[in-house]
Amino acid sequence: MASDTELAAMRHAITLSSFGLGTTSPNPPVGCVILDRHGVPVGAGYHRRKGEPHAEVNALNAAGAAARGGTAVVTLEPCNHIGVTPACRQELINAGIVRVVISIIDPTSRGDGGAAVLTAHGIDVETNVIPDETLTVLGPWLAATRRRRPHLTWAYGLGDRGNHEVDERLTADLRTSADLVLDGKAIEEGVPGGHAPEHFTLPDDSTSGIRQRLSACYAAGSRTILVVGAHHSGAFRDNLDCVDEIVVAVERTPASGGLAVITADVTPAGFEVADISPDIAGARVHLRRLT
Repeated sequence: MASDTELAAMRHAITLSSFGLGTTSPNPPVGCVILDRHGVPVGAGYHRRKGEPHAEVNALNAAGAAARGGTAVVTLEPCNHIGVTPACRQELINAGIVRVVISIIDPTSRGDGGAAVLTAHGIDVETNVIPDETLTVLGPWLAATRRRRPHLTWAYGLGDRGNHEVDERLTADLRTSADLVLDGKAIEEGVPGGHAPEHFTLPDDSTSGIRQRLSACYAAGSRTILVVGAHHSGAFRDNLDCVDEIVVAVERTPASGGLAVITADVTPAGFEVADISPDIAGARVHLRRLT
């Protein structure tokens, strides 16, 4: 069982992993914390983008010699293959790590996963540590990888708020967690220049049809897409199964009306309310697809 110290470190690693959202694709956003032999945090890191050091390497570099005899706490199973960067499981072995705490096993591992190799080298491995919390960051990447199409979030304003000003605010607030943003007719990076250009490109705009465009985006390296604006409702009417999350900006109503008046418009079939947060002019309703 993971200790309280390791659980705290995992939550730290999950937070760090979120700093890679919008730039790591096609790689996953991962965070790592190194505890020394006494359980004291001595290093932390996250993966920023493909071609650069992975979370484990950044955390080991921060820890230095204090990592020897210590524990690595990481949100995703350390990789077991040599690609653009060295295999993380070997970096952990070389650093003298004696225990590795993993939240989620990597479904894309080639052959034996990193956890199996670490165990074979006598390293104590703990898996499946608070995976539901890790999925708040890693979930969209995992879903995209499984389905071979990007995780899609549709954001729009309902009622009088469905206008250009609301769309601009939604784009500004949500874009940094997405690889691509479509708020008009042109598609662009969520974080301009954030991805490694040799591993990520903008899709061909000539592709027609939502499903074809999503496939093209995935092939170009994208794993998450933000689409903004109520004017996309026509395109999504018969393709709502391509949408994974919906964010609706709802204008404030009189106290005698409330959200019940527009519930049917806010929550389409197949979705549930995941969160509601107030803003200056009303509320934002965050919907997720029923599983």
